[in-house]
Amino acid sequence: MVKITGRTKDAGHLQSHLEYIMRNGELTAETEQGSLMRGREGLRDLQSRWTDDTVLDDKRRRDGTVSVNIILSMPPGTDPIAVKDAVRAFAIETFGANHDYVFVQHLDDKHPHVHLTVRSQGYDGKRLNPRKADLATWRERFAQELRVRGVAAEATPRRTRGKVRKHDKGTVVALRRRGVVPDTDKGARDDVVRAAKGGSSAARPWEAKARERQVKIRAQYLAHAKDLERTGNGSDRALATKVREFVAKMPDPETRREHLLRELAAAAQRKRTDPARGEGKREPGKPRGER
Repeated sequence: MVKITGRTKDAGHLQSHLEYIMRNGELTAETEQGSLMRGREGLRDLQSRWTDDTVLDDKRRRDGTVSVNIILSMPPGTDPIAVKDAVRAFAIETFGANHDYVFVQHLDDKHPHVHLTVRSQGYDGKRLNPRKADLATWRERFAQELRVRGVAAEATPRRTRGKVRKHDKGTVVALRRRGVVPDTDKGARDDVVRAAKGGSSAARPWEAKARERQVKIRAQYLAHAKDLERTGNGSDRALATKVREFVAKMPDPETRREHLLRELAAAAQRKRTDPARGEGKREPGKPRGER
């Protein structure tokens, strides 16, 4: 996975982001020059250099970005050394000729991942403003670097894996880990509660389209499996079996809103069947202390 997690807007925002990805100096960062920034001293040095350059960047609009923040992640069990080496090669190939950058690997999650922060303004004065096509190119390039290192990887869109929900931003995930309910979660919960109370919990048009798309995608996979089985070749039949297993394991195409509605309905059902059990229970997504 290659995903833009956000953009820093000013020197203070940049400093906070660098503190986060370096865990206040506990983790080592690597720059585009291959320099290793270690400890709090390394963090302060990196913050100072990037902040000073930001102040001197007189071409940046007041609402312009200072950096583009990217996360590159792989499934549990992937060799973390191969992931980091692939990120290094990806960064050199993608940004090394025109941008300062720094990357830090995090291993405190089951998914080995690397945070890559790229300075928006390039050496040529142009600003980094990636589009959807750029992201597709980046994903394929990262997958290629992983394959070179013996890691099976394909740059496939989320929908072809049966997923309709977007990944949450890194800041949102970090807040949840600290036990804080993000504003986005509170807002989503409130919207779902209002919809349920108002009797408007039916599927939205985009949700229906997402399900229709998933039906077509899964049908195409199964059609390919049938074609493979018809060849009579043993290896083709084995591949067809794997395709069918893949389709069977694809997640239910459920949007975030539908997921919250289902949780809300389940909580209401538990309360109806066992009123005493419902006492003191928080609604889905509701912070502690809020009833």
